[in-house]
Amino acid sequence: MYKKTLMAAALCLLASGAAMAQDSEKGKLKSYSFVEAQGGIQLTLTDAKMDKLITPMAALSFGHYFSPAVGARLHVSGWESKSGYNDLGFYKWNYITTNADLLVNLSNIIWPKKDHCLNLVFVGGVGLTTGWGNDDANKMAAANHGLNMPFVWDGTRLSHNIRAGLRLETDARKPFGLSLEVAANSLDDRFNSKYNNNDDWMLTAALGVSFRFGHKYCKPAAKPAPEPAPVVKPEPAPAPKPITKVVTRNIEKKVPVTLHEERFYKIREASADGNKAQMERVAKFLKDYPDTKVTVTGYADKGTGNSKLNAKYAKQRADQYKKELVDNYGADGNRIITDSKGDSVQPFEDNDKNRCVIVDGSAEKTVIETIQETVTVPAEE
Repeated sequence: MYKKTLMAAALCLLASGAAMAQDSEKGKLKSYSFVEAQGGIQLTLTDAKMDKLITPMAALSFGHYFSPAVGARLHVSGWESKSGYNDLGFYKWNYITTNADLLVNLSNIIWPKKDHCLNLVFVGGVGLTTGWGNDDANKMAAANHGLNMPFVWDGTRLSHNIRAGLRLETDARKPFGLSLEVAANSLDDRFNSKYNNNDDWMLTAALGVSFRFGHKYCKPAAKPAPEPAPVVKPEPAPAPKPITKVVTRNIEKKVPVTLHEERFYKIREASADGNKAQMERVAKFLKDYPDTKVTVTGYADKGTGNSKLNAKYAKQRADQYKKELVDNYGADGNRIITDSKGDSVQPFEDNDKNRCVIVDGSAEKTVIETIQETVTVPAEE
């Protein structure tokens, strides 16, 4: 899966960067070759203290950029790797890796028309790694008979190498350059003489010095000098006659918007649950018109109870309605005004319908209206 993803990403970047170019004093940079020497450190990960696993590495590479965005290189690196156990000690061996790498200049892809003092380059490739000189690990396994080291290899060890990394390098138009490169390399599981059912990982960081040669530029075509315009003696223009025509234009217009909702209750009922569609309409009105407020007024029917009890239920209905809007529909409570009429006001002739809450609000919205006008304008010359 990792190999397929890496190859797909490389092909996409290759297709997108093929036409990129970098400006310079000589025109647009097309291609160049380079040779680079690098030195740094490597770390082969294992279940031991990481600061004990750092060893030196060196590399030499030859490459070519086919366009300012896409290149390739043959990269040979190696020296010494290290692994071991915190309680028993550590062992070293030698290795050399040969990789074919794809180079994608991300700076020239993102900013194709600019010169870059520093370039960010993606590195990805595949190759082979050969290890040898694993005598320390074999001696440790022989000296510690109780240690389970069945995967220690002797002689040479051949492994795949899948690489992905980033490098920062100086201006590609200059003959000499400096670089800083970090990369992660996936190797055979037994590369470090251990087995954990996963690939071994080697992390590298290196400084490099490169020599660039064979720069090719595509000079922009010279623009022809404009011919002088012929001198034409102007003739006096006749006075234009005004004309009348119909023009169409759009105007903004304010129109009123009103909200009126009615919620009816059973005797002694005050809960606002079970009326989702209405609640959503009220909450949407408040959201659509952020400068307006709504009034929630509670009522009770005169035919049941008494004035004191009805005033209590009317207030509860208004308060519960507001609480439902705020808690479950995200309405702004500061823009909801509650009122209670008790049974002193009966908005409906039907006594039972007066157990209710009535929500009212008003606002303005802007609409675009197209109008036609007859205007007089100067005649076109």
